[in-house]
This record gives sequence, structure tokens and C-alpha cells, in this order.
Amino acid sequence: MTQNTENNRYEAVVVGGGAAGLSAALVLGRARRRTLVVDAGEPRNTPSAHMQGYLSRDGMSPAEFLAIGCEEIARYGVELVRDRVVDAAKDEDFTVVLASGGTVRARQLVIATGLKDELPEVPGLAERFGRDVVHCPYCHGWEARDLPTGVLATSPLSVHQALMVTQWSKDVRLFLHEVDEPELTDDDLRRLAAAGVAVVPGKVAGLLVAEDRLTGIRLEDGTVHDREVLYAAPRAVPNNELLVRLGAELRETPFGAYPVIDERGLTSVPGLWAAGNASGFAEQVINAASRGYRAGAAINGELLMADLDSVRV
Repeated sequence: MTQNTENNRYEAVVVGGGAAGLSAALVLGRARRRTLVVDAGEPRNTPSAHMQGYLSRDGMSPAEFLAIGCEEIARYGVELVRDRVVDAAKDEDFTVVLASGGTVRARQLVIATGLKDELPEVPGLAERFGRDVVHCPYCHGWEARDLPTGVLATSPLSVHQALMVTQWSKDVRLFLHEVDEPELTDDDLRRLAAAGVAVVPGKVAGLLVAEDRLTGIRLEDGTVHDREVLYAAPRAVPNNELLVRLGAELRETPFGAYPVIDERGLTSVPGLWAAGNASGFAEQVINAASRGYRAGAAINGELLMADLDSVRV
């Protein structure tokens, strides 16, 4: 792209081409808004073979879902570039700088950059992530139902995860790993016992794999527990650099800093929107798409009213 030409001025630029970004772009394209999606091609759910819980798309691969989304936005004239946004600034418009050296301008800017998952440092865990090492029972519980299941505790919140998992398997062991037994409350211990969850003290040293399948969890003392699935909660790291750079107000949560937004996704900066996992930790694919849709519709209304208010009659 050549720099700073009128042809590079868009009504909306969407940063991030996942479910949230593509959904916002689809609404804006259908509203006949000149829209650009800038996507670095690094979707969070790449390790997963399938996505679940999205009505009419249950079981579809994430790659297929995104490919269909890209085809759909193209029908409405939305442009998409495989690039990375490295800087952004705001005056009357937003100026968006791409890694390739190009610059585009946008009246409205949507940040749908998602988050990164930092996995616990257990040997072999990253290689199995998205397969038989998973993190969300709503995403993977049905596929892992009735299997001998482990939950890797990385914080006291892991107790809640272990309790939830018992909805899908009655053979659940909570490996305390990074949590000391005294950190568990009396209510924690009571609920774990009521749910039939076995509490296993000690640090996990690694995973046992045979014929490309998880078969067990090995502790540092050499003890092996036969398990076929392991839930391990990653640490969420929001991709919020652009929001910070543009001065959006953030709120601290146990899962990172996310922008303060209204019900439509508008941040504290006029014209700057957040959608999907850029706006919160718990936005699964169907929720991310919904947030993108809502932001796209709101942006169209904002642009319409701004244009009408600029007309002198």
C-alpha cells in the first residue's frame, strides 16, 4: 500500500481477522461501509482441530470457519490484508501503520486482536495442547466425556475448573502442582469431596504419551497416574498494545488488563472499539462473533449520525 493517499482512507479499519473482527467487517460491508481488515494470521484457536458450541458450526475446524468468513466479507467489498499493525495514532482520524510499511487512515477503528495463551511449563504439555491437553470443558468436555481426567492446578481457581469438569467425567483428579494444600479452603475441600474429585499433592514433572495419545501424568516423586485427558488453564495475555498506545482506559482483572467498554464495545476513546478476546477473557467464538456484530452495527450508526450532523441545511 502506498502511504497517506486518499485511497487509503477507510470508514472503518478492523485489526484482527478472527471471529470478532470478521463479524464486525461483515456487518460493515453489508452496510456499504468502506472497510479494511488487517490480519496477522495468528488465531488463538489454531491448536484445536474443531470448535464446539457454535450453533450450526459445531465441530467445524477453526481454519474452515475463518476461510468461509473471509469469503463472505469479500462478497461485500471488504478488503483484507495479511499484515500486522505496528503503530496507531489518533487525530481527526486514526492513522494505522502496518509492518509492511504502509499507512492507512480510518474514521473508526476496531481492535479485535484477541489474546495469547501462556501455557504452564510442564514438559510435553504444549505439544499436546488442543488435543488431549485442553482448557475449557464447554469446548472439549463432550469429546473427553467419561475419560480418566486430570486437572492441573496453577492457582486456587483451578478448584472451580475441577468441579466443573465433573459434569463430563466422574473420574477426575486435581493435581495440585503449583498450589499448596493449605491454599484450599474448607469449602474447596468439601466441594471436591462431594464431587468425588481426588486431590493429588506434588508437582507434575511431565506427561506420558503412547501412540500419540496421552496415557498418564508423572509427578516429580516418580508416581504415575493413568489419565487420558488433562485440563490445564493457560495464563491469558491480552494483545492490548494498540489500546494502550491509543490511550484507552483499561481495567485490571485476574486474567489481565482489558479495556473499559460500553455495551456496544466502544472504549473510552471516541471511535475506538474493542471486540472478542481483546475486550475480555471469556469470549468464546460464538460470543466473539456476537460482539463483533454489535460493534459493526454501532459503528455504522455512529458514522451515519456524524455525516448527517456535518450537513448544513
